[in-house]
Amino acid sequence: MSRILVTGKDGQVGFELLGSLAGQGQVIAVGRDQMDLSEPDSIRRTVREISPDLIVNAAAYTAVDQAESDPELAMAVNGIAPGILAEEAKRLGAALIHYSTDYVFDGTKGAPYTEDDEPRPINVYGRTKLEGERAIQAVDTPHLILRSSWIYGMRGKNFLLTMLRLARERDELRVVDDQIGAPTWSRALAEATSGILTRLGYGKPGFIDACAEQSGIYNLSAAGQTSWHGFAAAILGHAASQQPGQTAWALDRAPVLKPIPSEQYPLPARRPHYSVLANAKLQRAFGVVMPDWKASLAECMRSG
Repeated sequence: MSRILVTGKDGQVGFELLGSLAGQGQVIAVGRDQMDLSEPDSIRRTVREISPDLIVNAAAYTAVDQAESDPELAMAVNGIAPGILAEEAKRLGAALIHYSTDYVFDGTKGAPYTEDDEPRPINVYGRTKLEGERAIQAVDTPHLILRSSWIYGMRGKNFLLTMLRLARERDELRVVDDQIGAPTWSRALAEATSGILTRLGYGKPGFIDACAEQSGIYNLSAAGQTSWHGFAAAILGHAASQQPGQTAWALDRAPVLKPIPSEQYPLPARRPHYSVLANAKLQRAFGVVMPDWKASLAECMRSG
């Protein structure tokens, strides 16, 4: 049976990949205890022990603000480790799937970004993720780099869970309304990844050649767009529509939600004001159509 190595098993995307990829082959998932992406020797040793024919790198340093004061660790995990994974994949004759971010862009375009737009990251997190992309591209191994945005789910640390927590603690929430993006459910991202592998014929002869032919960067984010304020309003709307006791996150009262500009909520890391990604290349190559963010959010909260 084909072997798939998934990194970041305890993260939002890694956890969902365990279910979505289960039918594709033998999934071997590792966390930081088994593979420390800040340690090159740990990466090489673990990959060689498992000897997969596909590596799916769902691990990353995702603390955007903390990265501003910890750039060396962020670069080790986001910028250097992906290149090492690509080198190990090449050594094994395997393929690599890696997740990147909308934050490689500066947000000044004002229209959905395509894969051909020039990256101009404005924070450490975005710069390190861009370096990871380039490190992979510098290695001649079959790879797919999947850029996504505003990832959330019912586990880990993310905007959805933060809003649900704060809604219970406060009578008023002030949320930025001048940053626009596409909230993407981690499960939808994992399911799309599985669909791409099916389209490429994973587990069948010719998969590596097919992956080599399609190697490159693809945007993979939810359809539609909204602001953080719009996202928060949708979250609170779903939570308030549930009867108390019906779900763990039902609200018996919704706080007042007020829009504010970014200047009123200063953070260590600058964020792009517009980072919506265009998914047309993904649709042409693999026939994958991502659901609208509103539909995904509703399904996520029903499933939670």
